[in-house]
Amino acid sequence: MTKDLTYSEAIAAAIDKKMEEDPAVIVMGEDIGPQGGVFGTTRGLFDKYGCSRIIDTPISENSFVGAAVGAAMTGLKPIAEVMYIDFITLAADQIINQAAKVRYMFGGKFSVPLVIRTQGGAGKGNAAHHSQSFEALFCHIPGLKVVMPSTPDDAYGLLISSVEDNNAVIFIDHKLLYSIKGPVSSKPIPLGKADIKRKGTDITIVAVSFMVLKAIEAAESLKKQGIDCEIIDPRTLSPLDTETIIESVKKTGHLLIVHESVREAGTGAYISSQIEEDIFDYLDGSISVIGSAFCPIPYAHPLESEVIPQTEDIIDKVKKMLGKEIQT
Repeated sequence: MTKDLTYSEAIAAAIDKKMEEDPAVIVMGEDIGPQGGVFGTTRGLFDKYGCSRIIDTPISENSFVGAAVGAAMTGLKPIAEVMYIDFITLAADQIINQAAKVRYMFGGKFSVPLVIRTQGGAGKGNAAHHSQSFEALFCHIPGLKVVMPSTPDDAYGLLISSVEDNNAVIFIDHKLLYSIKGPVSSKPIPLGKADIKRKGTDITIVAVSFMVLKAIEAAESLKKQGIDCEIIDPRTLSPLDTETIIESVKKTGHLLIVHESVREAGTGAYISSQIEEDIFDYLDGSISVIGSAFCPIPYAHPLESEVIPQTEDIIDKVKKMLGKEIQT
């Protein structure tokens, strides 16, 4: 049954479903109990499941993520919420050296069915310590899966699959998506499967998380100018659905990657490295990437807007990439 939910409501609904189905699922994090989480993603769950399954933790990411890793190794299925992705660095040792490697180092005798939920991205004037995008860092780590939804339906379906996965999953929301409302089908979505958000023939735009919305807005403007964009949302960055991207580029001959992490060693470089050899013969121009400027995120809104990609940046880049073709 499909129903309209906000992104944050979809997250809460997915957690509720898995907790109801499986008593091994627990949630840990700061202010997730009676308060329901600072973004409302655990609202109502404390009253339903109590303090033994919705666990308010001290302000110590390293400690409660480490506890979640241990809980996962011994049979539970924790969802650990790190309030801001900026704070995930405090738990880097637990994530990179433990959660990502336990299954390999113990020859499969232990699994780590752990979901680390967090949110990142800029756009609300939260400044340099509350606005970062670290997804490329975690794509670099073998043993981690990295999920970044852009719609309420994707958030619900991907979180269901993440909780059911036997590997550690970094599940990253964008803070500007929580209030977005849309239909939710209440069906799981497999990890590693991209979604074509808009079909087109002239250029492939691979957009990540909140940039999907900006890419769609840009595509509608470009359509009026005779340019038809195909927009692909990877949804899962690791593993990456390269096949869907490759098949699209074979059709369009052009590829633009748009993300909010910084351009240098960012998500675009990561995606390009996995597909360039397979699409080289089909490209009518070089792969282009739009990312944030290589600097901390400013507090002031005008400066913040200059640093992170905007709809106009996508429009200008597409025109530049296709300019000669469109004129002939």
